Amino acid sequence: QVQLVESGGGLVQPGGSLRLSCAASGIYFRIYTTAWYRQAPGKQREWVAGITSPGTTNYADSVKGRFTISRDNAKNTVYLQMNSLKPEDTAVYYCNTYPNWGQGTQVTVSS
Repeated sequence: QVQLVESGGGLVQPGGSLRLSCAASGIYFRIYTTAWYRQAPGKQREWVAGITSPGTTNYADSVKGRFTISRDNAKNTVYLQMNSLKPEDTAVYYCNTYPNWGQGTQVTVSS
């Protein structure tokens, strides 16, 4: 059974940083494309960043230059380093390796 578990969310001031983690069991991230999505209150879930099996990364325009997705194959964990956070980054962040989803971790950017 595949399980994805996100962690690392929290409350941070604008301009601050957080690193989200997504640990997997029952699946090897290095074989699949993994992505981070987010969903803000009252909005649809949106794609944020992805990393392919070979390690190619892609980002939504709204986070490009501020967020970095990476993968540690030994730990079977995918990360999302988020810098220069803005209030509009506030959302529940989800890890996805199709068709599997984690439970989400809340990120709140506020002063």
